[in-house]
Amino acid sequence: MKQAVPSVKLLINGEFVESQSQEWRDIINPATQEVLARVPMATAGEVEAAVASAKTAFASWKKTPIGTRARIFLKYQQLIREHMKELAALLTAEQGKTLADAEGDIFRGLEVVEHAASIGNLQLGEYAENVAGGVDTYTVQQPLGVCAGITPFNFPAMIPLWMFPMAIATGNTFVLKPSEQDPMVTMQLVELALQAGIPAGVLNVVHGGEAVVNAICDHPDIKAISFVGSSRVGTHVYNRASLAGKRVQCMMGAKNHAIVLPDANKEQALNQLTGAAFGAAGQRCMALSVAVLVGEARSWIPDLVAKAKSLRVGAGKDNPDLGPLISCAARER
Repeated sequence: MKQAVPSVKLLINGEFVESQSQEWRDIINPATQEVLARVPMATAGEVEAAVASAKTAFASWKKTPIGTRARIFLKYQQLIREHMKELAALLTAEQGKTLADAEGDIFRGLEVVEHAASIGNLQLGEYAENVAGGVDTYTVQQPLGVCAGITPFNFPAMIPLWMFPMAIATGNTFVLKPSEQDPMVTMQLVELALQAGIPAGVLNVVHGGEAVVNAICDHPDIKAISFVGSSRVGTHVYNRASLAGKRVQCMMGAKNHAIVLPDANKEQALNQLTGAAFGAAGQRCMALSVAVLVGEARSWIPDLVAKAKSLRVGAGKDNPDLGPLISCAARER
């Protein structure tokens, strides 16, 4: 008998709930093509419920003392460290990158969680006395309200951890929409965040594609959006959400160049070029696409080709040099 594939849940008001959506997609292990789980494209009502839950939670969360918020993130970083191996294994299974790279993905996010634990001490306003006759000025830093994050497939641990810990530690509440291609490790991190003590409604998760992204851009109760992903989608999010009066930050695709001068250390330069161009199978926004070799360094091209040819390709769990691309569509492209 065929085993049922698990379904990825939504997180609304502190509860992991089964979506009522009619539209689902498979999460596929790119190394084996095995279906790991299925993820829902959340309904408009589910997005509405997630935002409403975050809005309600904001009323009390914004008044929660700095120290109380900090203790949650001190606990959270401890939980991430304790579960590093299983998080990395899950990330590799659904995203494809090597185990070593997966641990790096999580660790880079963990550094931000550590920063979030101490951000309260930096939330200082300013006071200027007598700036004009009988006029003093002061500034206070206050949370905005409900914030949202839209994250990409290539760093499913690091980039969500860039977003929600900082927003929540500074007194905001959050709605996260992870990549629908590999949301499982993100959900594991969210589960640990709840274990660390994040209250119901302060962190919510919805899954989906374009319709859910547009709903987030348009929702009047979402005050700020953070996006990481392709330039095409990021431009759309920036335009649509800023027209709706939101604060928006979009980090999009880049074009990375390396210039190698003839006095460079040859072995080091070739290793750096190979790592930067082919790491994570080139699926990084900072993947190196152009190398300019100057003068004598041009004679190194055959050695660079040989180094690239020597890279071992395989399933990420075996820690080769390169894992697979995320999907057949990515390979075609």
